[in-house]
Amino acid sequence: MEDTSESNEHRLIAERRRKLQDLRENGQAFPNDFRRDSIAEELHAIYGGRSIESLEAEPISVSVAGRLMVKRVMGKASFAKLQDRSGRIQLFIERDAIVAKIYQEFKSWDVGDILGARGVLFKTKTGELSVKVDEIRLLVKSLRSMPEKWHGIVNTELKLRQRYLDLIVDEGTRKIFQVRTEVIRLIRRFLDTLDFSEVETPMMHAIPGGALARPFETHHNALDMKLYLRIAPELYLKRLLVGGLERVYEINRSFRNEGISTQHNPEFTMLELYQTYADYEDLIELTQTLTREATKAIHGKGLLEYQGNQFDLSGPFNVMTVEDSLIKFNSDLDRNRLRDRSYLSEICEAHGVQYRSEDGAGKLQIKIFEKTVEHQLTEPVFITQYPAEVSPLARRNDDDPFLADRFEFFVAGREIANGFSELNDP
Repeated sequence: MEDTSESNEHRLIAERRRKLQDLRENGQAFPNDFRRDSIAEELHAIYGGRSIESLEAEPISVSVAGRLMVKRVMGKASFAKLQDRSGRIQLFIERDAIVAKIYQEFKSWDVGDILGARGVLFKTKTGELSVKVDEIRLLVKSLRSMPEKWHGIVNTELKLRQRYLDLIVDEGTRKIFQVRTEVIRLIRRFLDTLDFSEVETPMMHAIPGGALARPFETHHNALDMKLYLRIAPELYLKRLLVGGLERVYEINRSFRNEGISTQHNPEFTMLELYQTYADYEDLIELTQTLTREATKAIHGKGLLEYQGNQFDLSGPFNVMTVEDSLIKFNSDLDRNRLRDRSYLSEICEAHGVQYRSEDGAGKLQIKIFEKTVEHQLTEPVFITQYPAEVSPLARRNDDDPFLADRFEFFVAGREIANGFSELNDP
C-alpha cells in the first residue's frame, strides 16, 4: 500500500513537472510583476457585512493572490478558493468573462498552485463574499501534491519535519505562529515601557558560561580557535550592567548540547533580562505583570486554554517555597528532616530516583521535587527559596545560607521562567 502511494506521488510530480516545462516553453514560468492590494481577512472584515445589492450598486475592484486550496470546475463557470496569510477568499471564474485560453489553462491548474486574480466583489446566493474574476494568472507552479485536505497531516513527525506543509493545511498551526509573533511584540513593548534596553550579545563564546549545560563546539577558521555556541547570554549582559546600562534584555537564541524532549530542545529562544537595584521579589512582580498583560492582550481576557484545560493568568499567583511544596504533595515527608541527606536519599530510593554519592541535601531535595511535585503544579505558581547547592549563580539568602533567593514560575506542570537575586560579592 505504501509503495503504491509513493508510486502515485512520483507520477503526480512527473505530471506537474511536465506542466512546468510547458510554461517555460510558452514564456515566463515564474512571473514577478503581479501586485495584490487586498488580503482575505481584511475583505471579509470590511465587506462581509455588506448586502448583495450594496455590492452590486457600488462595485469594488480588488487584486488578491494566494495558494489554490479548492477548485470546482463546472463547465462555463468555476469556483476556487485562495488562501493567503490571513485566510481564504472565494473566486468565481466565468468562461466568458476572461480570455478563453486562460480559462482552459485554469482548468488544468492544480491545488497547491499560487495564483493572482483581479475582479470585483460580490456575494453568491448563499451569501459568501467572493471575487468575480476578470483576470487570473498562474504565479507559481506547485510540483508536489497537497496533504489530504480534510484531515491535514496526522503524522506528528511529518508535521514537525515539514512544518511548511502543516502551515499550509492547518489554520491552528498558523495561528500559533501569529500568536508567537504578537507575544514577542508585547514583550518588547512591555520592557521598553519600563526603560529596558534591548541588546544583542555574541553567540560564539571563547568560554562557555551563564548556565550549567553542555555546549556545542565550533571552530573559528580565521582565528584557528575553538569556540562554543552560547548556552546563555548572562555573562555578556552582566558586563553591560557594569558599563552602566542598568536595565537590559535580550530575546536570544541559545544552544545546549543535551537531551531532547517535549520540554527541552537543543536550540531554543528565551528572554533574559537584568535590572539593577532590584531583587528576585521584584522580578516575580515583573513576571506576573508581563504574563497577565500578555494573556489579556492576546486572548482578550485573563484565561488561557491549553491542552483541554483552562488556566487563570489574571493573577495574583500563588507563591510557595520548595520545601513547602515538597510537604504539600508528599504528606508522608518529615518537614524536620528535609535537609537530612541520609533521610532524603532514602526518599529518592523509594521513588526510584537516581542520585550520585556527591549530591548534597539540596540536590536531593530538587530531585524529589522534580519527581513528585513539578508535574502537579498545574495552576500558576511561583516556587521560591531553592537550595543554594543547585543555584550556583544566585545570591544566598541572608538569613538562611542553605537557600538561594531564587524562583521558578510554573503553569500546567511546566517551568515557564527562572529568576534570582544576582551574586554581587566578587
